[in-house]
Amino acid sequence: MTRDRVANPLEDTTRMAPAPQADAQEGATSAYLVVLSGSNVGEMYRIDKESIVIGRGDRVDIRLVDDGISREHAKLSKVDGGIELTDMGSTNGTFCNGKKVDREKLAEGDKILLGSTTILKFSYQDRLEEMFQRQLSESALRDGLTRAFNKRYFIDRIESEIQYALRHQAPLALIFIDIDHFKRINDLHGHPAGDHVLSQLSTLVMSMLGEDAMLARYGGEEFAILARGLELDAATALSERLRAAVNAHPFEFSGTPIPVTVSVGVARAPAPGIASAGDLVARADEAMYAAKRGGRNRVVAAK
Repeated sequence: MTRDRVANPLEDTTRMAPAPQADAQEGATSAYLVVLSGSNVGEMYRIDKESIVIGRGDRVDIRLVDDGISREHAKLSKVDGGIELTDMGSTNGTFCNGKKVDREKLAEGDKILLGSTTILKFSYQDRLEEMFQRQLSESALRDGLTRAFNKRYFIDRIESEIQYALRHQAPLALIFIDIDHFKRINDLHGHPAGDHVLSQLSTLVMSMLGEDAMLARYGGEEFAILARGLELDAATALSERLRAAVNAHPFEFSGTPIPVTVSVGVARAPAPGIASAGDLVARADEAMYAAKRGGRNRVVAAK
């Protein structure tokens, strides 16, 4: 693929033939969508059902947060050994390689535009290609130590999520978690022990989150949780469960127990004074530092 096509993916109108039907029947290849831009950038979806609905509603198979995407925007169906894209009467239309379509048989490399920012790439991949693609996505989006999402991904995600929340008056919670006295852990037990604590805490927190919440490593010992659909009371209750779980978890390194506690700040949008992602971050950050000033190992919700 040329550099120009990478820079402007919708300009690539060269279409290869669909993968042979025999390959799909033999299981050699599967059809996938990869998100090239938008709120879910880097994510990869296997088309493993007869019909898959894409939209921003709660009951779709692939949920994409973009104001220009309808609740049930488009559908992918298995037809005659290939995949067919169908617009579901969306408000802003469905585009394939820059052309508005109602129904289109997809081919390898096709670019699908939904809404104002979301671009999906359609492709056929075997298991090895899928593993390679997922590894690329993981390395680009995840923190290498903790496997939480990295700060760059978090910033991209919160920008799109806050726009949706403010426009539709949909609750969006932000939770900041900071490990108490982390420098002391490094000083007393060494940096490998500190890294171990970060990794174990991330694994513990991720195991307690639902599908509509994501964990990111925001700074050195600071994590952020972005959760759709959580009102402030529910987000505060979740934060308290997380705090208690960390406090009770038996962290240890090389046989040495390491007591770990966290200070947690919670904020919610929409709320008075919150008009941007930066406002929501500042509100959650203020609450987290209030938890530290209040004695640490506690949760504070923004007023």
